[in-house]
Amino acid sequence: MLQGKTVLLGVTGGIAAYKAAALASALVKQHCQVEVVMTEHATKFVTPLTFEQLTGRRTMVDTFDRNFSHQVEHIALAQRTDLVLIAPATANVCAKLAHGLADDMLTTTVLACKCPKLIAPAMNTNMYENPVTQDNLDILRRYGWEVIAPASGRLACGAVGAGKMPEPEDLLQHVLRVLACPHDLEGKHVLVTAGPTQESLDPVRYLTNHSTGKMGYAIARMAMLRGAQVTLVTGPTAIAPPPFVDVVPVVSAQDMFEAVAAHSESADMIFKAAAVADYTPIGYSDDKVKKKDGDLSIPLKRTTDILQYLGQHRRPGQVICGFSMETRDMLENSRAKLEKKNVDMICANNLKVAGAGFGTDTNVITLITRDGIEELPLLSKEEAASRILSAALLFLTLS
Repeated sequence: MLQGKTVLLGVTGGIAAYKAAALASALVKQHCQVEVVMTEHATKFVTPLTFEQLTGRRTMVDTFDRNFSHQVEHIALAQRTDLVLIAPATANVCAKLAHGLADDMLTTTVLACKCPKLIAPAMNTNMYENPVTQDNLDILRRYGWEVIAPASGRLACGAVGAGKMPEPEDLLQHVLRVLACPHDLEGKHVLVTAGPTQESLDPVRYLTNHSTGKMGYAIARMAMLRGAQVTLVTGPTAIAPPPFVDVVPVVSAQDMFEAVAAHSESADMIFKAAAVADYTPIGYSDDKVKKKDGDLSIPLKRTTDILQYLGQHRRPGQVICGFSMETRDMLENSRAKLEKKNVDMICANNLKVAGAGFGTDTNVITLITRDGIEELPLLSKEEAASRILSAALLFLTLS
């Protein structure tokens, strides 16, 4: 996702420098060009050669190194950098950057960078919590830096508290959020529903469906990567929610209706990807229903139709996208749903088509609007999510 992007990875002199090697490797796996700049103290923890082997690029340490082409090296690097990430960042480097001090290769180069900048402080808890350090971090925020909060736990020094550098995968997600996609949804609030609902019969049993939530989660993640503020209302799933997303967990269809109703007014775009139960038991037994001779009959009642509610209560300019999972007559049923529910678009798929349906990492989507039909090929769910978001964005720009 980072093809053609250059990240300047600054590594400073803390024990967490060893994690920066894994971070550099993770960035390279995203097809990113990684330029590592180390402080002299950082080389006491990890050698420059380690990063050179991982990135295929020369690691820079000395401002006055003569082993480079005829150009001002730190200025040339600053000009081609798309993002600065300093991880780990010591209290000393945080202080120098906050006050514009440039006395080594890293601080000199960063001072010349005009691109987005991230910094991950990592240090002893008392050093991190010291008012001077907190003031310096506030100054960096004021100058446009994004300060990534440290994790809490047992530190190398034996102290327990805040100050651990986040794991490389977490830092990678911060980079992806900034660089992976154009931010064409910046300033927009996107509401997504995902997963199944569970309709309880008794303390032991419930009615549900085969939805895993993968499609809705993919839409939430891609909307986040495109700059949106995302609220994800999700039924019970076994997958981790995407980062930087406001997650609202629910269980039943009624729970989902109430959560959606509470968040829908502020949403610019709504994607109803959840597989919500159409029926729920009329009664709930406080005790386990015991097995009896003969067949068991479970009386059911209709749940609230969330998509229809959204269509009836939509505000001007709001874009609403529903989903239609069918096994036959997909186009006819989905067109009827589009009109009945008063929505802008239906994403339809057929459970019987190879690569589509529940639990897969791919999908075969047909986008249905009042203006026509667009059949998408077999795509990963994230690729399909991007196409769905782009189609919905056209409605937003026309409204």
